[in-house]
Amino acid sequence: MSARVQLGMRRFSPVSSALAWLGLLCGLVVWLLPLLSGDAGSAGLLSQPMLAGLAFSALAILALHRFSRQGFGQYAALVLAAASLGLAQMLVRVISDHPGDAGPGFWLLVVMAWAIAWLQVEEMAALSPRGEVARRALDLAVPLAFGVWLLILWQLLVTGFAVPKVLLPPPSDIWARGMASLPQLWADFRQTFLKGVLIGYAIGCGSGFLVALLADRVDFLRRGLLPVGNLVSALPIIGIAPIMVMWFGFDWPSKAAVVVVMTFFPMLVNTVAGLAAAGRIERDLMHTYAASHAQTLVKMRLPLAMPFVFNALKINSTLALIGAIVAEFFGTPIVGMGFRISSEMGRMNVDMVWASIAVAALAGSLFYGLVALVERAVTFWHPSVRG
Repeated sequence: MSARVQLGMRRFSPVSSALAWLGLLCGLVVWLLPLLSGDAGSAGLLSQPMLAGLAFSALAILALHRFSRQGFGQYAALVLAAASLGLAQMLVRVISDHPGDAGPGFWLLVVMAWAIAWLQVEEMAALSPRGEVARRALDLAVPLAFGVWLLILWQLLVTGFAVPKVLLPPPSDIWARGMASLPQLWADFRQTFLKGVLIGYAIGCGSGFLVALLADRVDFLRRGLLPVGNLVSALPIIGIAPIMVMWFGFDWPSKAAVVVVMTFFPMLVNTVAGLAAAGRIERDLMHTYAASHAQTLVKMRLPLAMPFVFNALKINSTLALIGAIVAEFFGTPIVGMGFRISSEMGRMNVDMVWASIAVAALAGSLFYGLVALVERAVTFWHPSVRG
């Protein structure tokens, strides 16, 4: 096969081809609407000169990308990103000045911008940078671009259809409210995450790991605890939380207790399964070395169990935050993410509710990412990490 075929003749997938044709069709219809109706305003806010010029540029870029087998080479993603974000910025600016006044031309341009953004993400995913830093940056850029476009579509749809803010506020209002309430959000984060979540997570995961080591040594505990663990894992949070509040009071210890209950048994079950992952050949090899139980555990069984342990740690990183927030619905001082969500929802301050949810989602994602980074450093030998 020639180098020209290998390097320059990349075909479009059926989905990307369909999106490219959809974007081209939307762009052409947008320019035909004023001619058919005789009124530029009926095209949906197309009387804006900058918006019309940007739409024409996006249409030209989309046409070039569709009819060029190579796209724009290594610069295709950058060109498509500039076109999609530029068009999105103008659409957001125009509809913010005319909320609820979007016509068919406006929505056709939204579909066109979304098609360009999809092609941009597909071009980014097709890149194969050589450097390790560039690969890591690309791995972060692809989901980041996808997430940014979800927020853009949220803003356009909510503003374009004039959705009442009490039902769903636009992201711009949520951002403004969050920036204006940073001290309050920080106090809630410190109460819920730095106290209830982290302390409960450490106690629950640590005790689950130690009990798993004991259960692995004592067959009676292994046979007795695992069925109980399955039973406790099925208990609803809303049933455990009020009991813990009555036992440990309204402050953070009751929230940490809920987190301990939620994280103990996933760690126990996964660790026991990981300790049993060693095969017969590995056990016989350690036996031929005359290794003691402690040496076999430290040198062979615990390293093999680490993928199971980190799997439990990642699962518990999300369960802990959910458990602490739900527990705050049943009693807490006048601070905390769960208290803020409950109280502000009662006041119909939905933008503050979404700001608290955003902080919780960001904290949970960063916590999960931190655990995943530690996992990569500890289990570097595992095929999933090497791959």
